This record gives sequence, C-alpha cells and structure tokens, in this order.
Amino acid sequence: MTRFFKVSGSGNDFLALAEPDEEPSPERIQAWCHRGVSLGADGLFVLRREDGGAAMDYYNSDGRPADLCLNGTRCAAQLLFHLGWAEGSGRVRTHAGAFAARRLDESRIALTIPAPAAEPREMEIDVEDRSWRGWSLTVGVPHFVLAWRGHLGEAPVRELGRAIRFHPSFAPAGTNVSFVRFPAEHRLEIRTYERGVEDETLSCGTGVLAATAVGLHLGRSALPLHVLTQGGFELEVAAGEPGVWTFSGDARIVAAGDLLPGADPSPSPPAWS
Repeated sequence: MTRFFKVSGSGNDFLALAEPDEEPSPERIQAWCHRGVSLGADGLFVLRREDGGAAMDYYNSDGRPADLCLNGTRCAAQLLFHLGWAEGSGRVRTHAGAFAARRLDESRIALTIPAPAAEPREMEIDVEDRSWRGWSLTVGVPHFVLAWRGHLGEAPVRELGRAIRFHPSFAPAGTNVSFVRFPAEHRLEIRTYERGVEDETLSCGTGVLAATAVGLHLGRSALPLHVLTQGGFELEVAAGEPGVWTFSGDARIVAAGDLLPGADPSPSPPAWS
C-alpha cells in the first residue's frame, strides 16, 4: 500500500506522496493518474521535509518529470502546513527554484515568485494552412500564449492546442498552449492545453503567469490581475518588491488514503480511440 493525498489547485488536481519509502516509477505514475481506471490526476508530486519547508519533485500524468507546476506548488505548500512541517509560512523548493509560501486559509495559498526575466517573444505558427500569432516564453516550463478574440468557450483548445504543442518550432520539448482574453485591465480569462497531460486542464499556474507577462508586455493588463480559469476559480497575480510577483489562490487537500494494488493496471487504449 502507498499512502497518498489528493489535492487540487483551482481544478488542477494531483496525487501527493509525503516522504514515501521510494520514488514511484514513471509507469506507476501513469497508472495512478489514469482517470476512470485508477484514482486519476493531472500529475503527481513527492514532498520531502527539509529545513524551512519541503522539497518537491513533480511529475506530469505521463510519468515524466517537469521543473515546475505552480498550482502543484501551492498545493504542496498547503500539504506542508497540513502535515505540521511549518506553521503559516515556509518554503517549497522545486527544480525551478525555491518559493516562499504563505497560508491564507485552509483553501488558499500565496506564493512569492520572481517575475519572468525575459520579454515574451512574438511568433507566427503555421497550422493547417493558417498562421497563428502568439507569444513564446518560459516560466519554469515553456508556454505559447494566443490572444483569443472571440468567445473563449469557442476556442479549439484541444485540437489547436495539441497541434501547436507538437509543432516543430517547439521541438523536441514541446510547449504548453494558452488561449487568453483580456476583458479589462485588471482581468484575464484563460484556457490551457498542457503538455504531459496532453489535454486541457481546469487550470495551469505557469500558464497564468505566462499570460500575465504577455498582457503586461502588450499593455493590455495591469497588476493586480484577477484571472478566471476553466475550473471556475479565480487566481490573483499581484506586484511585490521590484521584480517579484505574488501568486495566490485556491489550494485544497481533498482526500487521504492508500493506493492499493488495484490502482496499478493501466491498459493501452483500443485501436479505435
């Protein structure tokens, strides 16, 4: 049996292991994150206690590691406080750096993060005989941001997002793809196709930061920025000290239990799917 926590950050859901005896294999992560067959999640992280907080190893649902997941980092901080490893404030160390975290309440966490160092880079991507203009930047992980002019509910997030995610311009690593609207100076709406999950997720924290950077770059946004995600939760990006942002919002511990052997099988999809 493997002890787990199920956590959610604005609809981005994860399995969390606190100081497990061993690191789970990529195959096991894939199996456990397989919705409908096992417990299901967008990803998994392992949390280990250290001075001042905890260290976090993050994996997407395909079993591959990623340097950063900010919704996951907020959830890791909430779990850190829940476990009593810190009280009210602490630090979560990721492969993209360490982030100070503050508990706002049992369902919200604020992270202190550096603002993206590089300006968003404008690009045109050709997909199916049409050019799409957007902005590329790295916020711990790569992102491509499209400013969507129509109703965001009509954006082809899965189809176009997948095509851009695997576009040769972003090979070999690929990119996350966000469709965003700027309805007002202090408001942003976003939907994101996430690599590693290979589908739209209900929220993407690094996508929110990438979209914020693009909005500021274009003069369409100003901080503090309130960001509505596909999960219906609102996240906030606010200015801190020069070159520093505060990223706050939903982060909840949903359940705890044991992963039993029945959680392991993960069959390949049939040929017709």
